[in-house]
Amino acid sequence: MPLRFAPPTAEAYRYPLTIRHLLANVLLTAASREIVYRDKVRLTYADLVGRVGRQASFLAGLGVEAGATVAVMDWDSHRYLEAYFAVPMMGAVLLTVNIRLPAAQVAYTLAHAGAEVLLVHRDFFPLVEAILPSLPDVKAVVAILDGEESPLPAWATGEYEALSAAADPGFPFADFDENAIATSFYTSGTTGDPKAVCFSHRQLVLHTLAASGPFGASPVAPLFGYGDVYMPLTPMFHVHAWGAPYVATMLGLKQVYPGRYEPEMICRLRQEHRVSYSHCVPTILQMVLDAAARTGADLSGWKMVIGGSALTRALCVEGRRRGMVVVAGYGMSETAPMIAMARPAPDGEEQEERAVEALTAAGVPVPLVHARIVDADMRDLPHDGVARGELVLRAPWLTPCYVGNDQASADLWHGGWMHTQDIATIDADGRIRIRDRLKDVIKTGGEWIDSIHLEELVATARGVAQASVVAVPDEKWGERPLAVIVPDAGASPDLADLNAPIEQAIATGVITRFARLDRFRIVDDLPKTSVGKIDKKRLRALFA
Repeated sequence: MPLRFAPPTAEAYRYPLTIRHLLANVLLTAASREIVYRDKVRLTYADLVGRVGRQASFLAGLGVEAGATVAVMDWDSHRYLEAYFAVPMMGAVLLTVNIRLPAAQVAYTLAHAGAEVLLVHRDFFPLVEAILPSLPDVKAVVAILDGEESPLPAWATGEYEALSAAADPGFPFADFDENAIATSFYTSGTTGDPKAVCFSHRQLVLHTLAASGPFGASPVAPLFGYGDVYMPLTPMFHVHAWGAPYVATMLGLKQVYPGRYEPEMICRLRQEHRVSYSHCVPTILQMVLDAAARTGADLSGWKMVIGGSALTRALCVEGRRRGMVVVAGYGMSETAPMIAMARPAPDGEEQEERAVEALTAAGVPVPLVHARIVDADMRDLPHDGVARGELVLRAPWLTPCYVGNDQASADLWHGGWMHTQDIATIDADGRIRIRDRLKDVIKTGGEWIDSIHLEELVATARGVAQASVVAVPDEKWGERPLAVIVPDAGASPDLADLNAPIEQAIATGVITRFARLDRFRIVDDLPKTSVGKIDKKRLRALFA
């Protein structure tokens, strides 16, 4: 006889997966633990919970209702963390504004999102003053003076700390549909206007739970959990700082927020507070390594997840030499972002080369992620570590659309799988390696060359500090690879130096002979996108 379950009693609590419930245990387990902002502010979790309520109260006083959009323009701070919770918990939508975009694109994102209230750090007052006339939906602007004694701009409704101090910490947060939109932000696309992605409460709660899973379940560091001190080095406007502030807060960890990224300050905060876990793009890690070399800062034991761009072997090796635990992860703006995390080589392989190879892969999919590599007709390709196809995904936290862009949404979800536009391999252990972006693959002499692989080789050449490789037009071959390098101080590498590691790779059959360089350029610095990635679009435009 089949089991029959009675309907729940009328008083049984229906537990919605909303962001409010990530705070369920913090007052029990971490009420007195610290949340630090630079060398300016120290709060406890008890203070945080009160300030979350205060922010919601003063926003409600400014007319924010369920469904309204509140935009934040701030550096990484305790205020931003408060907004991560207060805004969605009151049923509004948090818009994390990419403050590194050009002014016209910032204005576009705010107008497109229909932002009604802005929380703005004083560093961005000139920008806001310039674009406010083009933002008719904005009802109020809250100025963040960040401890500075100065008059408010005429267009400011009030000052953040004053509004917070006068507000009620006991805001009556209520339950609502877990599928309500919690956050939105705009991708830093290389063509056209930025595209809006959005995420529901349910998606972010599931992402938080899954993101905390691989750290404890994987035998590889960086384990991220109780006892760690967390400091984000990915901007909080970019994919929720990779979701880690939600994980750290749910677990009640000590947190350190560095504000504007200043290398010496980051190293000082790391040492003073014994920061043990961070995440960043490769360019930020290089910045930290350089600052540590100048100041003598001890980096040993610092666990660092690298994403956004490929973690090169050279950068991983240098981090390990300094005593850091450096591993790769993989995700995108559209994926909230975590999809995969690196694992060690099979069978506990201890050889340094194998260890570095495993830890620089994009990683193994985290729980609840389905990953495939497919050809142009969506046919599955072998998981042999050799076959290359587009990586397509399913997970419960992927953005369902590009808001207001039906064609781009249809392209993103063609065939019922989310298309990453990344060319990847998957091996027999489920390890994903990103080989290139569809738009960055170089086609020369009828052969396809992975720009990522080639620039990893160039980065190991004598006298090279940083390297990127892009395709440039060629009358004979269609396209040829161009290496753009930043040399080591005092070094003058030539074409033979750059080709030396490429020749070795050609000799062993791991790369085609068409990858041999016949041109390169030396620059003082590689251009970066608004989130710190090397801007290959600009390089192609500069050197085409």
